[in-house]
Amino acid sequence: MLERRLPIIHVALVVTLLCVFTGLARAAEKTYEGTLVCAKCYLKKADAKECQDVLLVPSGKGGAKTEYYIQKNDVAKESGEACTTEVKARVTGTVSQKDGKTWLTPSKIEKQ
Repeated sequence: MLERRLPIIHVALVVTLLCVFTGLARAAEKTYEGTLVCAKCYLKKADAKECQDVLLVPSGKGGAKTEYYIQKNDVAKESGEACTTEVKARVTGTVSQKDGKTWLTPSKIEKQ
């Protein structure tokens, strides 16, 4: 009898785990407001070999700004690059650290 129910239990377990992980991913998303600029053209970063959007978010400490490098994905490509301009924007996504930089993987970009 248990052998007949085992596949159903496995499917239920997989579905439960998927729901948990999906919920965790959404919980990690946060919205940041600031100015989109280019690391190469606007900020003149020495390590920037090509255009790379960066969201500058005021940190409230004497005018300092936190730099969030925008991970290039479909959302970022659809939004377009800032290049030599400053664009006020609200970006929703998940944050990670890589190569000493803070990266923001966008799920939504709203330019103002």
